[in-house]
Amino acid sequence: MTEKLITVGKIANTHGIRGELKIVPETDFPERFDKGNALIIVDPQNKQTPVTVQTSRLHKNVFIVQFTQFSNINEVEKFKGSLLKIEAKNQQPLEEGEYYYHEIIGCKVITEEGQELGLISEVLTPGANDVWVVDLPKGKQLLLPVIDDVILDVDVAAKTIRIHLMEGLME
Repeated sequence: MTEKLITVGKIANTHGIRGELKIVPETDFPERFDKGNALIIVDPQNKQTPVTVQTSRLHKNVFIVQFTQFSNINEVEKFKGSLLKIEAKNQQPLEEGEYYYHEIIGCKVITEEGQELGLISEVLTPGANDVWVVDLPKGKQLLLPVIDDVILDVDVAAKTIRIHLMEGLME
């Protein structure tokens, strides 16, 4: 599998003795865990195991998932702490003005005057709107609220984001 992989969840623990796993979702598309969907378990050593969802149910913000390939706890115990991924070609298309985190992280941030500020290193989701963390020179960070007044243009192909630097952001 040379295709780029995208994380959609993390295996937190086993559940019961029939090979079910507790999955913490890291996707806005919970249908990823629907019966019949193909996923890839990637363990901490980067070993990939293709799996197919046999059953899935939401329980207290985690998915309890059983894969067709496994039927008891002894077979799945080794996957605790592993990531669940999909091939990039299976990503859901987004509406205009929406971006996947991996498309934003690493983008160069430039002010509308052309001043280069730094690279986006992280996406925070505190509530009303996302916040992009820009690593500035000298180890400082700029927190950019993802709102129309600040984010002027996003070009994921060129990995650049043009912003309006509102008063008070660079303090």
